[in-house]
Amino acid sequence: MQVIEQEKPWVDQVIQKLTDKMDWVSDKSRDKIPYTTQDGVHDDRSGHNPSGNDADGINWWTNGFWGGMLWQMYHVTGEEKYKQYANLVEDKLDACFEQFYGLHHDVGFMWLPTSVANYQLTQNPQSRKRALHAANLLAGRYNPVGEFIRAWNDLPEGDTRGWAIIDCMFNIPLLYWASAETGDPRFRQIAERHADTVMNTFVRPDGSVNHIVEFDPFVGGVVKTYGGQGYEDGSSWTRGQTWGLYGFMMSYRHTGKEEYLHTAKRIAHYFIANIPESGIIHVDFRQPKEPAYEDSTAAAIAACGLIEIAKSVGEHEKDLYLNAALKLLRTLDEQRTDWSRDCDCIVQNGSAAYHNATHHQSIIYGDYYFMEAVLKLKGDELYFW
Repeated sequence: MQVIEQEKPWVDQVIQKLTDKMDWVSDKSRDKIPYTTQDGVHDDRSGHNPSGNDADGINWWTNGFWGGMLWQMYHVTGEEKYKQYANLVEDKLDACFEQFYGLHHDVGFMWLPTSVANYQLTQNPQSRKRALHAANLLAGRYNPVGEFIRAWNDLPEGDTRGWAIIDCMFNIPLLYWASAETGDPRFRQIAERHADTVMNTFVRPDGSVNHIVEFDPFVGGVVKTYGGQGYEDGSSWTRGQTWGLYGFMMSYRHTGKEEYLHTAKRIAHYFIANIPESGIIHVDFRQPKEPAYEDSTAAAIAACGLIEIAKSVGEHEKDLYLNAALKLLRTLDEQRTDWSRDCDCIVQNGSAAYHNATHHQSIIYGDYYFMEAVLKLKGDELYFW
């Protein structure tokens, strides 16, 4: 989809800045799988396990996004080095399958931007095998009584066997892909059942969403909800809104089910109504005014989803979603990006969760979704969700 004519020069300018930055930072971080930066330098989750937890280190849920950025750049530029560096990421992730215990619902985030992207571009048979392995792990987390995919593994919070989270809407595209690739309908059936459950139990009438919903894992049915990474139960964690907004568009693209499009639009309308004049997105739309924690990553993810909605609606609706996406992306470009060599990451002021000890840091998925959103405006992104 080509962006409206007057925005093309800006889009081309940002893509050039992305290309210039990735040219040098990919060389610098070629042997890493970064999550954030320390003093402006990419950290490395492939060789660092700060907590000792099985789900940390190489199993960390964001470890596919750097590979995704490299594949996007290979798609755009054709430069072989991006393919080479992306293959290094994928090879390192094989250790996750060997360890097994650290893997959970986020295998989609890990192997869609790496193995599925690789297979889509190169038909690498090893990548296909990895992606199918990950899809089988995800399908194995499905609870057929509650019709949901279990989030995480055992946590200190207590009994989490019935927990599901809004984030998993981004993981189930791995199941849609597996059904399309193998012809086996089981994967898609699980994805749709989970999406239906999320649509009916996570999305509130006003279009806001819950982060965590607990189901009874033995008989089904909602037990309670949790605020999770937002401010509190009943609040509106902004990145959770984006997981729903863009996530339902992913399910719509794979299934054509109109109720998924309508759900994405309902969440989008809530999100758009809460974008402040500044274009700066808070961690939670219902958080206190102070401290004014923000999350730039939510802005980037929302922009991707809004552009996807614009592709799927009539001409009279497109501008609503495109204008909101452009406001978010222009704000990021002008106020929350670092194009210099002083910082390996691009998007600044991300926050993983409202109650975390740290805020306003670089987070790799902020960079990834900013890149994907701008390439969407150009009509030149690699789509693997």
